[in-house]
Amino acid sequence: MPAIYIDADACPVRDEVYRVAKRHALMTWVVANQWMNMPNDPTVRLEVVDDGFDAADHWIAERVGSGDVVVSDDIPLAARCIAAGARVINNRGDVRDAGNIGEALAMRELMQYARESGTAGRGQKPIDDQDRRYFSQRLEIVVQAALKNG
Repeated sequence: MPAIYIDADACPVRDEVYRVAKRHALMTWVVANQWMNMPNDPTVRLEVVDDGFDAADHWIAERVGSGDVVVSDDIPLAARCIAAGARVINNRGDVRDAGNIGEALAMRELMQYARESGTAGRGQKPIDDQDRRYFSQRLEIVVQAALKNG
């Protein structure tokens, strides 16, 4: 059975992940740099990592395997997880895979350069109810594919 890993510190869609995971009885690892409230469910586990740079990313990347699902906006983490055979979805429901991760990494570099030079705009808009519904629908598709294909 696949597991779900959430890069949780800045994840605004944890509740949506919990619902989908519960529907499919999937083990869910919530990885964060600090303690957070969790559902009272034995299939949801919190892993608090140290405050080191990318500690949560390293914890996930070291454990994720083929067929697992990762929820993260972190593009370098997504690349590592894809290389390990995992399926990756970001907080807005965009699926990262071998076909688009290179472009995402390049765009990340470009945006980092633009921010450093002062030419980048503000960040993304906050997630609203429509975004949450879209994410839930997309996560359901990703989980079903993981269950079907192992």
